[in-house]
Amino acid sequence: MRQELRILEAFLFASTEPVAEAMLASHLPDDADISALLKELAKHYDGRGVNLMRVAGKWSLRTAEDLAAHLRIERKVGRKPSRAAVETLAIIAYHQPMTRTEVEEIRGVSSSRGSFDVLLESGWIRPVGRRQTPGRPVTWGTTPKFLEDFALDRVSDLPGIDELKASGLLDTRPAGSIIGSMPVSAAATADAADTEEEQAEELDPGEDDIPPSLDSENA
Repeated sequence: MRQELRILEAFLFASTEPVAEAMLASHLPDDADISALLKELAKHYDGRGVNLMRVAGKWSLRTAEDLAAHLRIERKVGRKPSRAAVETLAIIAYHQPMTRTEVEEIRGVSSSRGSFDVLLESGWIRPVGRRQTPGRPVTWGTTPKFLEDFALDRVSDLPGIDELKASGLLDTRPAGSIIGSMPVSAAATADAADTEEEQAEELDPGEDDIPPSLDSENA
């Protein structure tokens, strides 16, 4: 068992991406108990600077979450997601599969192609089918890369509303009291920014369809 654990540890250490159990098992003897080995390895790394984590249904060695403040990672990104793109991603993640029109109904504003393009470029969303309604609009869902980048094993691991409130990501005060507590200039600036972003999106409302490049690949 010790030798099997060493092989497993070495393979996970050398892998640049999370590895499926089937792939790990293929590098071990036929009679190896992969579940027991992973449990033992996870126990070995418990409380250390590197932990064995299950993400998107696969396994990966990652730095401990509580050490994030002591680590700094720099990497180039294609485009920073706008507020509209982040809202779109959140809606798709929590309500998938969703059409573009359904996303727009929840957001209350037309979604530009730019928001979807940024999410596609990041590899966080993908077309997952078509709604069986007139026009057969494309439905969108999240990808395994979304789970990997956000350190989730499955979509159901997304935080619920109580967790979001407890972490301070949602303000529990009524919307009116929040605006009322803002300085007049700040409230006016926020309204202007919202209006400007919505007007920019309305210039390119887009279609409930796959971008031409994707449509040609799936044809």
